[in-house]
Amino acid sequence: MSRNTLRIVIVLAAISIIGIAVTQIYWVSRALDIRENQFNRDVNTALRNVATQIFEINKTPSPANNPVNQLSTNYFVVAVNGVVDVSLLEFLLVSEFEKKNITADFEFGVYDCSDRCMVYGNFVSSQPDRKLANITDLPTWKDEGYYFGVQFPFLQANLLSQMGIWGFSSAVLLVVILFFVYTLLAILKQRRLSEVQQDFINNMTHEFKTPIATIAISSEVLKNPNISKEPDRLLKYATVIENESNRLKQQVERVLQMAQLDEKKIELNTETFDANELLKEAIQNCSLTLQENKGSIELKLNGALHTIVGDKLHLTNVINNLIDNAVKYNNNKPQIVIRTYNKKDAFCIEVEDNGMGIASENHNRIFERFYRIPTGNVHDVKGFGLGLNYVKLIVEAHKGSITLNSTLGKGTIFKIFLPVA
Repeated sequence: MSRNTLRIVIVLAAISIIGIAVTQIYWVSRALDIRENQFNRDVNTALRNVATQIFEINKTPSPANNPVNQLSTNYFVVAVNGVVDVSLLEFLLVSEFEKKNITADFEFGVYDCSDRCMVYGNFVSSQPDRKLANITDLPTWKDEGYYFGVQFPFLQANLLSQMGIWGFSSAVLLVVILFFVYTLLAILKQRRLSEVQQDFINNMTHEFKTPIATIAISSEVLKNPNISKEPDRLLKYATVIENESNRLKQQVERVLQMAQLDEKKIELNTETFDANELLKEAIQNCSLTLQENKGSIELKLNGALHTIVGDKLHLTNVINNLIDNAVKYNNNKPQIVIRTYNKKDAFCIEVEDNGMGIASENHNRIFERFYRIPTGNVHDVKGFGLGLNYVKLIVEAHKGSITLNSTLGKGTIFKIFLPVA
C-alpha cells in the first residue's frame, strides 16, 4: 500500500468513526432529554395527586392553577392551603410515586410559615442501605404560603441507569473506536517495520556486494597458472581474500549477535573490574582506525568511583562502537573526548565528537534496530544500523542507561550511566 493510499484510508476511516461517534452522542442526548421530560411529567402528575389528597384532607378548595412548580431540574415545590403533616406527606408521596413507577431516591421538606424556613422531612430511598451524604435544608420558595418541596439528589444517575440499549450501544461503539485506533497503530507500525526492513536489505546488499566482488576478482587472478611464479602477487591476492572473508564473517556475526539479543539468549559474563582501565583498552583497540583518519582521543578520567560489575567484552564493544561512529560520521579530522565522572551511585561515561551531529527529528529513533539516518540512495558510510541498538541493549542489560545530546553539524555527546560496584 502506497503512502498516499494509506493516508486516504486513515482519513476516511477517521471521518467515519468521528461521524458515528457524533451521531451516537446526539441520539443518546436526545434519548436522555426524552426520558427526563417523561420523568418530569410523571412527577408533576404524582405531586398534583398528592396535593389533591391534601386539599381533601384539609377540606380546602383546590386552586385554579397547577399547584406544582418546578424550580430546577430536580427540585419541585407544591403549594397547599394548609398545614401538612410530615408522616402523612411521606406516605402520600411514596404511594403516588409507586403508581407512576418512579423509583428515584428523593428527599422532602415542609415550609414552616412561623419561622419562614424549610423544615427537613426525610430522605426516602429504594435501597435501604443508601444514605444521603450531605443533609441540608431544602431551598425556600418566594411564596410564603403553605407548601412542601421534593428534591431528587441522584436524578442524573437514575436516568442514566435507565438508558438500557443506549448504554450498551455506546459501550460497543467505544470498543469499535479502541479497536480502530489499535488497528491504525498496528498498520503504521508494520509499515515502519517494512520500511526499516527494506533499508536493512539495501544496506546489507551494499555491504556484502563489495567484499564478494573483491573475492571474485581475486579468485580469477589466482586461477592464472602463472601466478605461482609471482609469490608476492600471490600473497597479496590471498591476503585480500582473507581480509574480505573476515569482513563478511564479522558482518554475519554482528547480525546473528543482534538476533540472539532479540531472543534474550545472550548471557553476560560479569566480573568486577576498573572501568578506567577498560576505557584505556578500548582506545588502544581503535588506535589504528584513528591513525588512518588522522584523528585523536583525549581521555579525562574524573570519576572517583570507577569499579563496576559487568561484562568486559560487551562493554568494550560498546565503547568501540561509539568511537567507531565518531570516526565514520565525521567529515573532519575526528577529535574525540571521553570523560568520566560520578553522579550519585552511577559511573558516567561521556563520548563527545566533532562529527556531523544528528538532527533532532532522528533522536528518538537513532537507537532502533536497523535504523539509519536517511541519506537517499547514498551509501557513503558502511553499516547495518545495528551498532547503537547493540549499545543500548548492552547498557540496559547492565541496569544502566544511555542518553544523546546532539546538534546537526556540531557533533554528538553520548552519556552512559552504569551502577558502581
